[in-house]
Amino acid sequence: MNEQKTAILIDSGCDLPERIRKKYDIEILPLRVIYPEKDYQDGVDINPMMIYQRFPDEIPTTSTPSLAEATDKFDELRDKGYEKVIAIAISSGLSGTYNTLRLAASEYEDLEIFVFDTRNISSASGIFAIWAATRLQKGESFEEICRKLPEKIGDSKAFFYMDTLKYLQHGGRIGRVAGTIGEALKIKPIISCDENGVYYTVAKIRGARTAKLKLAEEVIRYSFGHKTWMILKEGDAHAEAAAMQELLENHEKLVDKQILFEEQITATLALNTGPGLVGVVVMRDPDE
Repeated sequence: MNEQKTAILIDSGCDLPERIRKKYDIEILPLRVIYPEKDYQDGVDINPMMIYQRFPDEIPTTSTPSLAEATDKFDELRDKGYEKVIAIAISSGLSGTYNTLRLAASEYEDLEIFVFDTRNISSASGIFAIWAATRLQKGESFEEICRKLPEKIGDSKAFFYMDTLKYLQHGGRIGRVAGTIGEALKIKPIISCDENGVYYTVAKIRGARTAKLKLAEEVIRYSFGHKTWMILKEGDAHAEAAAMQELLENHEKLVDKQILFEEQITATLALNTGPGLVGVVVMRDPDE
């Protein structure tokens, strides 16, 4: 525990693997994956490959943690001796988790809780937890970190290439991407989250190879001139993600970058995006 007795909590949609959570002392609240036979806890008793193996015949749904689960987690943190919590949630435009955490936090007088809506998804949300953890390690105060977090929203972005949009459509999460893609024409989208935390189309490209090059181009455009942290994400597409990582590592325009890790997406994101996803998360100017 840090000297300030401040916990950092994420929901599992923030998509940080266990080894990273342990490294930065980050707590997690799982979302749920719902099949007819059982509700599973994301990252606890279900993983992405279990989802992919049941595609396309079975497409599960997701659920936010319940209010009771959120309060149980806050109780657990308080019982561990924490006095403050920075609770980081995926976009309120895509999930109800932020509102659940806010409602749960309002019940506490003996635990100071800041609930942060990242307006983003996957590790583009989780990267805020890494940022906050490094600030705590440097001795920055809870109040200062909470003040700065909203200011960093404009410096964090995820760019995803998807092989198909049918799983995003099935989950009702398609936002401003709706109506823009012609599957029959093999047009592939590059998507991200807008300022309201809703999916939108960054670019529409014909063909997978060209789309992945466009993904790299968008990452470079967003990153150029900044020191950056990057995270590589993939959905049953390890070779493609490795190729993307090599391209970014060797690109002459990306001279001050740190690739934090490469990892498969979490189960709740896998069911909404399907196999064949490659993504890059960028945080600009992480020292600021």
